[in-house]
Amino acid sequence: MLSSMGHRDDRESDVRRLLDELCVKLGFCLPPEERRRLRESPPGGVDGFTDAIFEAEGMSGGEHPDLRRQVREVVERHIG
Repeated sequence: MLSSMGHRDDRESDVRRLLDELCVKLGFCLPPEERRRLRESPPGGVDGFTDAIFEAEGMSGGEHPDLRRQVREVVERHIG
């Protein structure tokens, strides 16, 4: 039981670092409730997480392909 808790804590920590980097480097500074939602229940896969970031910002990644690629690279580095 302890190891599964540790894994969840590690995952939340990874997501926290990912979201911090997106805010500092790319200006994707999500509201606290969105940050919490993504930490507690992260979407599956790199593309799913990338899409969730854009949705949380009220944007479409399809309208911003270069920006989506940059966000995806950060996501992949942290959870890929």
